Amino acid sequence: MQKVKPILTRVVIVAVLAVMIATAAVIATVSNSAQDDSEGVLLSPFGNDVKKFSIDPASFLRQFNYGTVSVQPDGTTLREFTLITQDVQIEVAPGVYWDAWTYNGTIPGPTLRVTEGDRVRVTLINQADRQNTIHFHSIHPADVDGVLYQVEPNGSFVYEFTAGPFGLFLYHSHAEPVSERFNRGMYGVLIIDPKTPRPPADEMVMVMNGYDTDFDKENNFYSVNGVAFYYMKNPILIKAGQLVRVYLVNVLEFDQINTFHLHGNVFKLYGTGTSLTDYEITDLVRLSQAERAVLEFTYNYPGPYMFQAHQTEFVDKGWTGMFHVVESGSYMPDGGEVMKHG
Repeated sequence: MQKVKPILTRVVIVAVLAVMIATAAVIATVSNSAQDDSEGVLLSPFGNDVKKFSIDPASFLRQFNYGTVSVQPDGTTLREFTLITQDVQIEVAPGVYWDAWTYNGTIPGPTLRVTEGDRVRVTLINQADRQNTIHFHSIHPADVDGVLYQVEPNGSFVYEFTAGPFGLFLYHSHAEPVSERFNRGMYGVLIIDPKTPRPPADEMVMVMNGYDTDFDKENNFYSVNGVAFYYMKNPILIKAGQLVRVYLVNVLEFDQINTFHLHGNVFKLYGTGTSLTDYEITDLVRLSQAERAVLEFTYNYPGPYMFQAHQTEFVDKGWTGMFHVVESGSYMPDGGEVMKHG
């Protein structure tokens, strides 16, 4: 069995120290249900897996919902989706439970994917005990903007519009208080593909978020795709030499700015994804709430590479992860069995 390279050892040591710094904040924010757990409060992202999976960041990363597809009499493609508002308890960090407000029981909600010019029909079923809506970022009529009409408990509403322009968008509840709905998890991603597809790539969605678990308007945890530290414990496998495309969305409440920094590489940055030709080359992007960007990069050298917020507090509280770039016969970052990738 091959030994873990020194770079990974240093990364793990730094990350463990960061977790220790954040321990006091974690203990202060654990919910009562977590305190009652017979296994106690589990803090280490390296030694303990999240115990419940209302959220599955591994599946969410590359999971796209294309809807139920049919063709209208005029030849237009119709894509139909159903989103259900549900209150669920989710483990957002090892041993930390959160009473979440969600679309379809997950944080983030499903990634909806359509093509420019498609007719989109989304039915919202409100199973929560409060008003809710869906507000889509894109072009659509006023009556489906998700602001003027509030869906009452046990009610439903149909949002229908023609998808456009192409780019990376999001959806979220616009019922008041909007800030609490962001904090509780009511958001998701809408990808509108161009009619001429982008080049083939290993595509993934990353939603940067946070949780104010003690309701003081300061976040106690940060994550990508819902669970703090998840991609440190479960590195994302990518292949050397393969184009990677990340659809990056920031939904963070209470902090004005979030960042994404890629180690050992640079990426093409397409702001909002509404152009296929205009980009800059960088290793860091800064986004305010609801901003998004499409990132494209290729790793040529195998091994472990960190991606993270470039704010130390965010890293200490969960917003950090690892890519593991593999070739055939490469080692795993935990020193485990050799993986074969063909």
